[in-house]
Amino acid sequence: MKTSAARGSLAWLLIVWAVTRAVLLLCVLKVIVFPGPDVTSDVSVIYQGWYDVLSGGTFPLDDVTWQYPPAAALAILSPGLLPFLEYATAFFVLACLADAVTLALLACAGRGSGRRRRGAWVWVVGVPLLGPTVYARYDVMVTAVAVAAVVAGARHPRLMGALAGFGAMLKVWPAMLLLGVRRKSAWASAVVTVAGVAALFAMLMPGSFAFLTFQRDRGTEVESLGALVFHMARHHGWDGEVLLNYGSVEFLGPYVSWVSTGALFLTGVALGWLLLWRLVATRFEPHTVADAAFVAVLMFTTTSRVISPQYMVWLVGLAAACLCFRTSRMTLPAVLILAASFVTVLEFPIWFAHVVASDTLGITLLAVRNALLVTATVLAAARLWRDTVPGRPSPAPVSPVRSADSRATVS
Repeated sequence: MKTSAARGSLAWLLIVWAVTRAVLLLCVLKVIVFPGPDVTSDVSVIYQGWYDVLSGGTFPLDDVTWQYPPAAALAILSPGLLPFLEYATAFFVLACLADAVTLALLACAGRGSGRRRRGAWVWVVGVPLLGPTVYARYDVMVTAVAVAAVVAGARHPRLMGALAGFGAMLKVWPAMLLLGVRRKSAWASAVVTVAGVAALFAMLMPGSFAFLTFQRDRGTEVESLGALVFHMARHHGWDGEVLLNYGSVEFLGPYVSWVSTGALFLTGVALGWLLLWRLVATRFEPHTVADAAFVAVLMFTTTSRVISPQYMVWLVGLAAACLCFRTSRMTLPAVLILAASFVTVLEFPIWFAHVVASDTLGITLLAVRNALLVTATVLAAARLWRDTVPGRPSPAPVSPVRSADSRATVS
């Protein structure tokens, strides 16, 4: 009976995945017109432009919107593997393939004693909640690597380290997956991988690390937590503006640097809390690696001065990895992330014009989405502390409610 039930559950999982992903593909291929601005232009214009430059053997040295580690070139160049398709179409197909790989990893991770398939369901449900943006950015590919690392973490620390290191060379944030890992072999493997990939790109392609100087003059992105300050201030005479800057829509003007600095401070507080947790945590279970990775990325995302919609893909993937373990205590934070994902698709792309205009609808959507992120962050951090630091009072985890959001995140 259990075998039949498991097969039935897997069948439904695959059916729902296939139907929802078919709809996403139809949206990015513009067979179905999704409300709001066209989210595919990043692929057909920006990514394809980078593809042309990267194909010539160099990085976009004069393009400040290129803000990615060197291995990101592999994702941008990947549509070349499907030369029979137009660039954008090939990219969408590969994004869908990365989505399928992630599902396969989560479904396999949910098998066996102490495991469950609920994590795979979080992924199947969470991705379509974010709309077609998921397939129009390369973050789903990075998330596939990150989920593979977390899934490998409990039994194969060296493999996890290598995957986390490679992921960090794709988009930095997967480096945080190692915070909950005690095995030195995982850290050594990550360092070797990062060093090897960095050296390879430095030798083969000029400008591999030019991206490190491309974010110095960023403003505060309009969807971030700190941006709520300026959304409200615009109704009280604030003399600033909203502009497309460094590839995202940002606030620029008086006091923006103050809010961005406050955001960086919050990220520093988050890092301090994570280091303190790492020092005093004594109880590490198989699910701790996934839980710690989820908490770390959630903290840095919530406190970031840039919260692009595609960042939610990271959180959905890591929440799904947590829920593959029956003993994980991240169920409620994962539900909050799913709710935040739905609100995210409402604020971008559906009603993004209202967000840019700072009207009542736009501010409300941002306030709700960011409140969900803050609540998920505090709950997840508190649960991680209680689960791993027995006999100690739980300190109040970093709460970004009173300040701006931060982190010089590579967007």
